[in-house]
Amino acid sequence: MQPLEMSAVDLVAALRQGDITAVESATVFLDRIEATNGSINAFLAVDREGALARAADIDARRKAGKPVGPLAGLPVALKDVLCTSDMPTTCASKMLEGFRPPYDADVVARLRRADAVFLGKTNMDEFAMGGSNENSAFGPVRNPWDLSRTPGGSSGGSAACVAGDMAPVAIGSDTGGSIRQPAGLCGITGLKPTYGRVSRRGLIAFASSLDQIGPMARSAADCALIMETIAGHDPGDSTSLAVDVPRYTDLLDRPLAGVRIGRVPEHFAAGLDPEVAKGVEEAFAVLMAAGATVHDVQLPHAKYGIPTYYLVAPCEASSNLARYDGAHYGHRCKDLGQRTAGHTGGFESPLVEMYCRSRAEGFGPEVKRRIMLGTYALSAGYYEAYYAKALRVRRLIRQDYLDAFQTVDLIGGPVSATPAFKLGEKTDDPLAMYLVDLYTVGTNLAGVGGISFPCGFTKSGLPIGFQLQAPPLAEPLLLQAADRFQRLTDWHRRRPQAVGVAKT
Repeated sequence: MQPLEMSAVDLVAALRQGDITAVESATVFLDRIEATNGSINAFLAVDREGALARAADIDARRKAGKPVGPLAGLPVALKDVLCTSDMPTTCASKMLEGFRPPYDADVVARLRRADAVFLGKTNMDEFAMGGSNENSAFGPVRNPWDLSRTPGGSSGGSAACVAGDMAPVAIGSDTGGSIRQPAGLCGITGLKPTYGRVSRRGLIAFASSLDQIGPMARSAADCALIMETIAGHDPGDSTSLAVDVPRYTDLLDRPLAGVRIGRVPEHFAAGLDPEVAKGVEEAFAVLMAAGATVHDVQLPHAKYGIPTYYLVAPCEASSNLARYDGAHYGHRCKDLGQRTAGHTGGFESPLVEMYCRSRAEGFGPEVKRRIMLGTYALSAGYYEAYYAKALRVRRLIRQDYLDAFQTVDLIGGPVSATPAFKLGEKTDDPLAMYLVDLYTVGTNLAGVGGISFPCGFTKSGLPIGFQLQAPPLAEPLLLQAADRFQRLTDWHRRRPQAVGVAKT
């Protein structure tokens, strides 16, 4: 079996056993990126020289009998929202074009210590704001299953590079579904851990109370492998949970007998694509055949999820992105206008002009839209009516989840209402674009964990995603249930033909 066909678990085993070297493995994936990234645009930066040098060092240490990390030689792609000291970190924005951080994000540092090999940085919606990866300042990512369609967002590059066999594993971030939704649209597996389970230090913030980092890979077993490295307490992140990290891979192969899975009837209302609904119902049937039971549960305040999210997230974004003013951080405009006495170019001072022009040039339309929404909702006279009220509704949404988890162990349902949609289909209608997060934002508002994995395909060959949500720190059960499903089905093993990869 060739590296492109291997799971991350199998590739790590092959590297450990000497069946393949780290240099050989990295070369295969780097060549694949070179051959296909032009059509998919999944990577913004590829570090061929650095990856091969790191792989050679791992091979040399292994050959000399020196210690190597648990992921030694495994190629990994990183979403370009994570700080990397040896590669640019742009957040797919002109505001940070060419920026090279002076340090690694905690997740990146953990992967380095585990001897992973970084292939490069993946494309994304600018500052992680979007659900289609069309907001990138460096062009949209294309779905490997159909190059005319979106891969989802904001971690669209991470999802597409795994689906297109450009990397066995990618790291994404999830603020309102940005791991799970693109994983669902690209036919891979994506885990959004409990808030605080993975350190956010070095993750460039969008909405600090919602952001969470997680793995994206072919299978739940691969995600479990990565979680053993990236999860854990970080004293440098005040929201990081000081709890032990279990051996996720050792907890996978357990029966689902007695596991209670909730089904939310409202998730199957008007607007859900019939083929998606059929695939999701068939996924419930597979889980029931594996020993789980399915029960209807209520999330009474779920209908307020989208408006609540699109107040909380933009308010936090408005605050977080205020630092990008051209003076302290980020892009600075050039050639301020010449002034003569009595003529200020419409600005009260050159400093104000520099601020305004720098932000206007550096940020794209969607980022500007969300900053303005958030600034308005935080302004005097509107704070209580919008932001404070949204926080109270958020608490109700979280309580709905906690109440539901008193009667069920997991909650299942669709990841998105439709399969991958056409590029450009929703760009002129922001509200329609926001609704693609309908089934995913609740997980972030509640701070619980969720996983997305493929459960079928439409007649036109597009992946259908299934989502499971779990109580805080119940990632072992999420991974166990997804792994059991994948042992009974082969949806996650299929490969797209759009970029020349034959289906298995």
